[in-house]
Amino acid sequence: MKRFALIGAAGYIAPRHLNAIKETGHELVAAMDVNDSVGIMDMHFPESEFFTEFEAFAAYVEDEALKGNKLDYISICSPNYLHAPQMKFALKNGIDVICEKPLVLSSSEIDKLKLYEEKYGAKVNSILQLRLHPSIIALREKVQKAAKDEVFDVELTYMTSRGKWYLKSWKGVDEKSGGVATNVGVHFFDMLHFIFGEIKENEVHYKDEQTVSGYLVYERARVKWFLSIDANNLPENAVQGEKKTYRSIMIGDEELEFSGGFTDLHTQSYTHVLAGNGYGLEDNRTAIETVEKIRVQEVVAIPEHYHPLMNKLL
Repeated sequence: MKRFALIGAAGYIAPRHLNAIKETGHELVAAMDVNDSVGIMDMHFPESEFFTEFEAFAAYVEDEALKGNKLDYISICSPNYLHAPQMKFALKNGIDVICEKPLVLSSSEIDKLKLYEEKYGAKVNSILQLRLHPSIIALREKVQKAAKDEVFDVELTYMTSRGKWYLKSWKGVDEKSGGVATNVGVHFFDMLHFIFGEIKENEVHYKDEQTVSGYLVYERARVKWFLSIDANNLPENAVQGEKKTYRSIMIGDEELEFSGGFTDLHTQSYTHVLAGNGYGLEDNRTAIETVEKIRVQEVVAIPEHYHPLMNKLL
C-alpha cells in the first residue's frame, strides 16, 4: 500500500484524485489546501491529516520521513502557477509526483524539473487522461493506419460557460492560469499532438480574456480551433449539466464521439503511474509549448484558415 498526500484537496478535480487513490487500494495520509471546504475527504479518507498552510504541510512531510514514514507520492491539483514549486518540493524530498494539467506554464520549467528528477531520483507523472479515452485511442490508430501522406482536416470547438467569479479568481489572471487556451484547452492540444504528431504551424486568430481561436498544423492534421468560456458564444444545442457546455471535434465530415467514458480515466491514470507507465515531463512538452506560444504571439489580422465561429467575432 502506497502512502499519498494531496495538495489542492478543496478543488474541483480533487474528488477524482481521492477516488483514484481509494480505488487503486492505497492510502491518503495527508492533504493540504488553503481553503478548508474539504468535507469530501470524509467519503474516502476521514483519518487523513489536513493542513491549510503549505509550511505546516511541508513540516509534516519532512517529520514523517525522519520517522521512517516517507511518502511515496504527492498528488497535485492546486492552481496552475503553484504546480512547479510544489513539484520541486516533492522531488527535493525524494517523493514521486502525480500532477494535474497543465503540468507547468512554461517549457523552461520542464527543463528545470528534469534537473530535479536527476538530482533527487524522484519522478514527475502527469494526468493526460484523454490519451486513455477509447475514442481517442481508436482515432489515433485510424490515423496511423491511413496513407502516410494523408493530412486530416479537423475542427475543434469547446465552449464551457463560466460565471463572473471565474475572471475574479486566479483562473482569470494569465500569469497564474495561463489564460483560456491553457486552463481550458491544454488537454485538447495534448490530444491533438497525441493523435496527429508533431506541430508545424501555430496561428492565433482571436484572443481576449474569455475566448481564443486559431489554426494549428500538425504532421497529419490541419486544425481550426475555438475555445471559449463566454456563454454568449454557446449554440442552442449546448448541453446543460453543472454548467452549459458544447464540445465538437469534426474530422472531415465525421464527428468524434467522446461525450462519455470519462468517469474512471483518473483511476486508469493512477494505475498506469503505479505500474511505472505514467506520462512524464517530456510527454507534456509539445502541449505546453503550444499554449505558451498562443499566449504570447500576435493575432493574425486577416487569417486564411479560420474557424467558422470567428464570423461571430469579426
